Parts: sequence; C-alpha cells; structure tokens
Amino acid sequence: MSTWKALDVEDCAVNPFEQFQTWFDEAKEVMAEREAIALVTSTPEGHPSARMVLLRLVDGHSFGWYTNYESRKGHDLEVNPWAALLWYNESLGRQIRVEGTVTKTSESQSDAYFNSRARGHEISAHASHQSQPLESRQELEERVGELGVQFAGQTVPRPAYWGGYRLTPTLFEFWQHREDRLHDRVLYTPRVEGWHRQRLAP
Repeated sequence: MSTWKALDVEDCAVNPFEQFQTWFDEAKEVMAEREAIALVTSTPEGHPSARMVLLRLVDGHSFGWYTNYESRKGHDLEVNPWAALLWYNESLGRQIRVEGTVTKTSESQSDAYFNSRARGHEISAHASHQSQPLESRQELEERVGELGVQFAGQTVPRPAYWGGYRLTPTLFEFWQHREDRLHDRVLYTPRVEGWHRQRLAP
C-alpha cells in the first residue's frame, strides 16, 4: 500500500515554515535521521559543493546548522553567502528544497550549542582541521588524546573557528512523489504581503 499522499496548493500551509514543520513531524516515525539535510554551497565562479549536515535550528525565519568555519563550506560561504538545502524523506516520497542567504549565528548561540554537545564531540572540534590534508588516522587520534589531557577536569571551550550558520529562505519547494512521475510540486516565493504559492509541472 502506497504511503504517497497528494499535495495540492490549497492543502499547503500559507507559511512554508509551517508546512516544513508538518512534514518534519510526520517523518518522526519513519526516518532514522530526519535532521540530516544536504547543504550546497558554491564558489564565486559557480563551482558547487554538496555535503550532509544536521539541522539544528528552525525558528520560523531561518534554518541553522553548526560546523567548522575554516572548512570548504565555510570558505565558500565567506565569499558567496548564498546556499541551498535539501531535505529528503524516502519513506513518504517527499523532498523539500530551500534556497537563501546565509549569515553566522551569534557567538552566544554558538557557545550555547557547543556547550550542549557530548564532550567527545567538543574535543573533536578542536582536533580536526576540517577539510585540510591529514597524514594518517593515527595523527588525528593522537591529537584527540593530547587534547583530552589538556582539557582534563575543565570545560572544553568553543574554538573561535567553530560555530553556527543560519539560512534565511528566499524560496521553498515542496515535492511529493506520485505514480508515473506525475509528481506534485508546490513553490513558495516571497511577496510583500507574505508567501506566494504555485504549482509547478513535474
């Protein structure tokens, strides 16, 4: 029995953040890692790069995640602060695309999230120079061990090069799988008076 449901413009919430939350909530019982989203960044020359990150913030205005600012994605966003997100739910045949501008979260927000992480995760943020060449796994593990000794008996501070980003959407697209590739697609674009919804051809 198919779990695919029709998606009509009239069925979608007026606010795309509410529609996102509905689908996100409905995915709770069928997805092992529903916070996983694909993040796509690009160089000023238009060379794209994609990777999975974990969605850690949805506040009705933006979507947020945390990472190393000196990573490939961090360097991309420094010079080209536009990005796209893709959330995919295979079980229910759904995907959500979001595009928009990206800014860093405040230092206090980054501190608060960092301090909520498992201690091993905090140490790994110091140990890994993300996206940089690494001679061996042993080099990384030795660095972790050294930091474990260095921070023994004390709170692990957030590295200055680690923190959050938030994407403020300029576009949403909700996609629902249907038979014979006749999928349902609803696009949201901003208007002065709110969000405009329209159906797209599959």
